[in-house]
Amino acid sequence: MSRIGKKPVSVPDGVTVVLANRALTVKGKLGELSMTVVEQVDISHADDKIVVTPKDQSNVSRSMWGLQRSLAQNLVTGVSEGFVKELEIQGVGYRAALQGKTLRLQLGHSHDINFPIPEGIDIACERPTAIKISGIDKQKVGQVAAKIRAFRPPEPYKGKGVRYVGEYVFRKEGKKK
Repeated sequence: MSRIGKKPVSVPDGVTVVLANRALTVKGKLGELSMTVVEQVDISHADDKIVVTPKDQSNVSRSMWGLQRSLAQNLVTGVSEGFVKELEIQGVGYRAALQGKTLRLQLGHSHDINFPIPEGIDIACERPTAIKISGIDKQKVGQVAAKIRAFRPPEPYKGKGVRYVGEYVFRKEGKKK
């Protein structure tokens, strides 16, 4: 039994849910998202709750049960509140700045990195060493944050690089004489 799958997804006020065929569409104050529900689970909407149940007791149905419930929860949370990832940059001379629809990163390479901001994602730089990524699609927000972090991941000796806020970087001891 899936602990996550058993919980119904509560739909807050101001969010409308449309379930047609195998498509789940959710509209809210921040926008509209939709997903296709897999064949192995049944989904129903009643009393401001979305309930996901497996069709049978096969391994595939039970594994898809919790996944589809989590995806439905992400749709509802995305259109009502949105998702945010925050990155911080550490290192002498490392900085970020916005130029129109492009994020300009100076991360110690011989050149600046120009990262085009994808559709549906908002990026803000309050300080030159802080990046805030927000949007309604959890997968897109996480993917953009991972791509930016991959340009210069934090290294274990001095801790320089791009990291998530609150991320612990294991530090190694340097060379000994």
